[in-house]
Amino acid sequence: MTMMTSPPEAPLSTQGLAGKSAIVTGSTSGIGLGIARAFAGAGMSVTLNGFGDKAEIDRTRGELEETFSVRIAYSAADMTKPDEIAGMVTEATKTFGKVDVLVNNAGIQHVEGIETFPIPKWDAIIAINLSAAFHAIRAAVPSMKARNWGRLINIASAHALVASPYKSAYVAAKHGILGLTKVVALETAEFGITCNAICPGYVLTPLVVQKPLSLRDVDPSAARPSPSKSQTERPPCPTRTRAPPPPAISTDSGCRSRSPELSPACS
Repeated sequence: MTMMTSPPEAPLSTQGLAGKSAIVTGSTSGIGLGIARAFAGAGMSVTLNGFGDKAEIDRTRGELEETFSVRIAYSAADMTKPDEIAGMVTEATKTFGKVDVLVNNAGIQHVEGIETFPIPKWDAIIAINLSAAFHAIRAAVPSMKARNWGRLINIASAHALVASPYKSAYVAAKHGILGLTKVVALETAEFGITCNAICPGYVLTPLVVQKPLSLRDVDPSAARPSPSKSQTERPPCPTRTRAPPPPAISTDSGCRSRSPELSPACS
């Protein structure tokens, strides 16, 4: 007896993505390229963005198009320049007819103590790791609202939740990404748009590998004097009385969505 088998279904997380269009910033290597590859595998058209060797970028585009039978574009937009970021969104819209998904992934790093941290490095990290996401979202949201559908994904970091020494600009920018994500999620929830942040830990990407060894492996405890005994001994905490619980407050703050699909944006 011949058994009929159905073709394998796409994973639930990628169902419905075929035919949609995405922009992934910082996607010529590392996490961004991995995201772009996953989108292409789900049948999406993708605009890559980032710096790198032109021949290598062309090779990557061709490999993705041939492997997944999708269209892959490339934008060399500089993430420190608002006009180029807006132009990237405009060009992707012209190329693919729309931008359904925007992934803000571009990022740089510099590790140094606060008192000697170079001001140009601070400005560049804030521009690329934080402000670029604002400019891209600002450019992409109007057409998403008009179509009542869009997905905004910001790649934050574990450093959006906790701090590490010698990373003042990076930690500040990633904390800012979380705040931006929350605001945009609330503003766009009524329009079929979700905005979420992902906070990965360390991933072996060029951003990590290219940092000088002395900065990647610095021992924070060896970079500053050991505290004296008086600094480490703390007086006992006074006994505290727990305050009474606050009165019950309605959780309905006006964050309603037209579809149950949007409820995560309101949580």
